[in-house]
Amino acid sequence: MDFLRPATWDEALAAKAEHPTAVPIAGGTDVMVEINFDHRRPEYLLDLNRITDLYEWEVGADTVRLGASVPYAGIMEHLRAELPGLALASHTVASPQIRNRAGVGGNLGTASPAGDAHPALLAAGAEVEAESVRGTRLIPIDDFYTGVKRNALAPDELIRAVRIKKADGPQQYSKVGTRNAMVIAVCAFGLALHPRTRTVRTGIGSAAPTPVRAKAAEDFLNAALDEGGFWDSKEVVTPSVARRFADLCAAACNPIDDVRGTASYRRHAVAVMARRTLTWAWESYRGSRRTTEGAA
Repeated sequence: MDFLRPATWDEALAAKAEHPTAVPIAGGTDVMVEINFDHRRPEYLLDLNRITDLYEWEVGADTVRLGASVPYAGIMEHLRAELPGLALASHTVASPQIRNRAGVGGNLGTASPAGDAHPALLAAGAEVEAESVRGTRLIPIDDFYTGVKRNALAPDELIRAVRIKKADGPQQYSKVGTRNAMVIAVCAFGLALHPRTRTVRTGIGSAAPTPVRAKAAEDFLNAALDEGGFWDSKEVVTPSVARRFADLCAAACNPIDDVRGTASYRRHAVAVMARRTLTWAWESYRGSRRTTEGAA
């Protein structure tokens, strides 16, 4: 196994172009596990740790550009207001040591359905900034996951950053595991309210071959909120609407039985998380009305 250690981003792109099978490594929290257990033996490892701009982020007027190697601890500390769903997901990632090393780029590169960041990125409507010596392209998050641990990157491309719209409404995240830390998700769920467009987006992890959105559930809820005038009135979402939304989220799953949980349990858990995250997010949205009225 050869170890490639570029000092700049241009050097990294050149190395990836010359060695398309090279496996990028930054935090190493996924790659090193596979290597240590001899599940993977790449011909080349492409170390990205010396490329400092991968650890930087930029907050614009509407969007956050998050470097691929920005650690989860940094998201929790600095971007909680702009990216609340991803910050909540970051809290559930492994241990403090790993949160100080691992980043969103690694989750995306591995494309494991159990990756903790995926539901939040789906709910927020992120874009993946992929680059090669041929140029840069933006891949919508909905198009990024192509199969079990497979993504839409070309062999010569690397993930440079993720572009995520700043939250314009409440976001929530929930994860089921056998304990609170150092655990792979049995299933996970992300939800984001987008009051500007009067839409709701979802993200489901570890309950299908890839991270997925519950699009039928979103369509139902978007119609129910619009037809019921909920965005303007900010009244409590009725239990029947919440239950139907939860059922449709469960129906969007295509889980398997494995050592962490059964398929039926995952569907049930996703329904529970969908109902709860909707309740939490909507209560936060309703609270903005009370805050406004109190200030008046």
